[in-house]
Amino acid sequence: MDLSFSPEEIAFREEVRAFLREHLTPELVALTSESSFPPRGIVVPWHKKLFAKGWSAPKWPAEYGGPGWSVMQRFIFDAEMTLASAPALSAFGLTMLAPVLMQYGSPAQKQRFLPKILSGDEFWCQGYSEPGAGSDLATLKTRAEDKGDHYLVNGQKIWTSNAQDADWIFALVRTDPAAKAQEGISFLLIDMESPGLEVRPIISINGKHSLNEVFFTDVRVPKENLVGQPNMGWTYAKYLLGNERTGIAGVSRCMAGLERLRELAGRLTDDMGGPLLQNPDFRRHLAAIETDLMALSHTDLRVAVAATQGEATGPEASILKVKGTEIQQAIAELSVAALGAYAAPFDLPHGGNLGGIGPAGRKGIVSNMLFGRAASIYGGSNEIQRNIIAKAVLGL
Repeated sequence: MDLSFSPEEIAFREEVRAFLREHLTPELVALTSESSFPPRGIVVPWHKKLFAKGWSAPKWPAEYGGPGWSVMQRFIFDAEMTLASAPALSAFGLTMLAPVLMQYGSPAQKQRFLPKILSGDEFWCQGYSEPGAGSDLATLKTRAEDKGDHYLVNGQKIWTSNAQDADWIFALVRTDPAAKAQEGISFLLIDMESPGLEVRPIISINGKHSLNEVFFTDVRVPKENLVGQPNMGWTYAKYLLGNERTGIAGVSRCMAGLERLRELAGRLTDDMGGPLLQNPDFRRHLAAIETDLMALSHTDLRVAVAATQGEATGPEASILKVKGTEIQQAIAELSVAALGAYAAPFDLPHGGNLGGIGPAGRKGIVSNMLFGRAASIYGGSNEIQRNIIAKAVLGL
């Protein structure tokens, strides 16, 4: 595969950089760095700017309002946005639900939901995990009873990212309790304003709120909000998870994190008083991460090219998810180690009277490292992904 940029791709990169210089403010970058999941108030205004440019859904085909970019254009765009610390748009609608609707949704569902996802007018969250049914979604118990013209939903979801900001939730529910574990599951679209739906916050180890519990008590869901066929939700869920796990790999986020780490180390000293960036032990750790990241980047591009040629994402998504999250965590841990004693003062809430502590760029490092411990769990734990790789690749 030729990974060098053509003159057209270099021109496209300059166009993206010019857009960022014009629209991405330092204040927005600072707000983005403080959270792994920026709140809706930060994300939506940036989404609107990208939408006005026609860039809010880089992976969407032109027929649904996307830019119809090549694999390399998407790669360049993602890299430039991430390296510039632009807010990441919510993936739940754009890159998780939307492909499912394009593939399996009814014409009415595509017409109703896709334009508002594209424009950022509606915010989505994902209702998959439950207490006792995380990586093993086949054991989920939230049920949806067929009541003729609607379903009646009862149950609970957990670890629901940004549910507090969402307008809609796409949820896996059990519609045939007598069926085998991976059968009898359906895929529903549920209005978060529905009577009987309650959201309760979960405060993460970093002291921030992005996760939630969602409770359903006799929630009425119209039959037209069923995606595809009844009891086929597992098929749609696997399709969605392939896209999610590829995204969780976060190649561009890793590249940006590595650059920030390198910049941070350039401002710090080691125990001997010399530049940390020149310390042989630190450089060895940095080089090991960078080597892994280079290999991951090439794998990511191969998967993307295969997808454009109509090939389904298989165990490669699991490989990307495992290695990508391991690299993310390695960068976060080395960043905290680089801070040394400056990692001890945790990020102060607004109104703290101690001012800035440590070097520029310190804020958010400890918080994001703590939250990032979950990266190897959400989207299907890495242990489950290794089982998938062992079965699909090694034939075990």
